Amino acid sequence: MTLHAASREALDLAETRLGEVLGEAGTDPSAVGEELLAVVALLDRELGLRRAVADGSAAPEARRELVRGLLGNKISAPTLAVLDAVAGNRWSSPRELTEGLESLGRSALLTSAEKAGNLDSVEDQLFRISRIVAGQPELERALSEQAAPAEAKRTLVRTLFADKVDPVVQLLTEQVVLRNRGRSVSFGLDELVALAAERRERSVAYVTSASELSEEQQSQLAEKLQRIYSRPIALHVEVDASLIGGLKVKVGDEVIDGTAAGRLDALRRQLA
Repeated sequence: MTLHAASREALDLAETRLGEVLGEAGTDPSAVGEELLAVVALLDRELGLRRAVADGSAAPEARRELVRGLLGNKISAPTLAVLDAVAGNRWSSPRELTEGLESLGRSALLTSAEKAGNLDSVEDQLFRISRIVAGQPELERALSEQAAPAEAKRTLVRTLFADKVDPVVQLLTEQVVLRNRGRSVSFGLDELVALAAERRERSVAYVTSASELSEEQQSQLAEKLQRIYSRPIALHVEVDASLIGGLKVKVGDEVIDGTAAGRLDALRRQLA
């Protein structure tokens, strides 16, 4: 997510308010996250409303009153408090406002998983869904098709994953599918994996192995990568027998290819 200076400041203030709201007794972070993402969907549909809420020429209180008048009796008080902060601050554009609001919704859902002690499971489930989607081009196309009805895509997600994943994972997956903005669904899910890892103060290493890695092997690999990158590493491992042997590791934009197939490809390029 790329934001201009005014939007970055607005998001920082809104994140602070979100943290205060989620820290209050009785607040359900999951409900707040779900409601915030529902408001994102509303603003995506209603261009005029989106522009009005982000209109920097209007007084902050007028923007807050607009939001309260439209949503005050439709959403919970904690969510409305966060929206007050969003509407009351200055954003660089309507698009950046909705991007920031989406970020707040995702953060609330991940906070819910964190408080429930499920954050590591949520991270792993998001990764597994990402690999399922990336490994099935037809499914990726069906979920990424922008012209497809939203309800049809939501139904497909629920048919595939309902009752198999944490409710937070389902909500986040639906959000990625319904608002992919021309990017692949697997890419959007990988972004969420990284966000979850950041909350655990870790970086993500995507590991592709020619064969299954034991828990001991994964632990040793994580320790080696931690020494290389000087920070804790969360491993996400998938098996691809076509690699013949060895490992491929991706951390951020850096790829370490120690596979037999990778070495053969490098040799072919040298001989070409």
